[in-house]
Amino acid sequence: MPNRSRPGRRRLPERRPLLTAEVLSIGSELTVGETRDTNAGDLARELTGFGVSVGRLQGLPDELETVMLAFTQALARADLVISTGGLGPTPDDMTREAIAAATDETPDVDPALETWLRGLFDRRAIPFPATNLKQAWLIPSATAIPNANGTAPGWWVERPDGRLIVALPGPPREMRPMWDGWVVPRLRERGLGQEAAVRVLRLAGVGESVIAERLGEALLRAANPLVATYARADAVDIRISATRADGRSADAIVADVEARVLEALGEHVWARSPITWGEAIEGRLRELGWHLAIVEIGTRGALGALLGESVERIVFAETLPAPPTGVERPEQLAEKVCASSGAEVGLAVRIRPRSGDTAVSIAVLTPAGLHRERRIVFLDGAAGRSRAALAAAHVLLARLQNPAMTVSR
Repeated sequence: MPNRSRPGRRRLPERRPLLTAEVLSIGSELTVGETRDTNAGDLARELTGFGVSVGRLQGLPDELETVMLAFTQALARADLVISTGGLGPTPDDMTREAIAAATDETPDVDPALETWLRGLFDRRAIPFPATNLKQAWLIPSATAIPNANGTAPGWWVERPDGRLIVALPGPPREMRPMWDGWVVPRLRERGLGQEAAVRVLRLAGVGESVIAERLGEALLRAANPLVATYARADAVDIRISATRADGRSADAIVADVEARVLEALGEHVWARSPITWGEAIEGRLRELGWHLAIVEIGTRGALGALLGESVERIVFAETLPAPPTGVERPEQLAEKVCASSGAEVGLAVRIRPRSGDTAVSIAVLTPAGLHRERRIVFLDGAAGRSRAALAAAHVLLARLQNPAMTVSR
């Protein structure tokens, strides 16, 4: 499609750096829960990686006044406003009208866009619906963003004060190529973001309250570096991010904070990047040239579900509802599965309910020796089984990371 802007568009008196952004997700299907919005999170994550501070993510219904007000307010706060959705041909697609109202401009049909749009229908021998003509609209300050996968061009709208609006379609198969291939290169040319660095530490065996106590309020309330904790299903993540300040690089600032976190919580850190337990364990098994055999007792396969298919070096895995007759201790089972499977590493996990919580017995056998450990995890039932699996993965990975450690407790 043609890359078009309206004739006679205004020259910009200012080219401001793009350091702050907001993301608007437009469509009543989002606000009523019929469709899950993945665009906003993906865009926010990428913008943050570019060193842009994302102040808000908003989901908006297909209501002209609401969307217009959201654009007006976002433009007052942020250098860059990105929207997805609302660029279809139907009357409830109002993103163009809302941007026009927010910028006090009048949309008009662009002849080149109309020709391109009609051509899409002509080559398929489909009558051109009059409702589609709004997809050829532009306002004077807008440039059309090409869409090779649909009939909805995006808008790149430049404001007199140097702020930008980028309006993209909602379907990711259309939005993503437009963002990656057209928008991001031009944002970079305009001065997108600043030097930034991010590191993620993944922790196990510790809760957010203990983390907060050890790190202290001053560190957790700082703006640069920004230290945030997130309780995930499989870990508690500490995300450390920073931008260049006071002559220090972003990497140096993040590294200093990471050292402080490791000093306070290092025994709980099992990964320094956003990877899964399965990926971490598989990676370490490959480094050691070892294979793994697993027996789970009473877990209903919770450990296997946690590790998933990413651990290719599991050569034996069995889930038992109760200990087998005559072989009850996990250390015996770990030895047995190693002997029968030829694996270098045997892991046996047994759980039992205990006063509303779950008692976990774990045995890990490696060429360096046998490690036994008992833990009590919070809650019983499905939640207890999930936490028991996390505990077993944590113990296993610790033994793999330090094979000589065979302390039993």
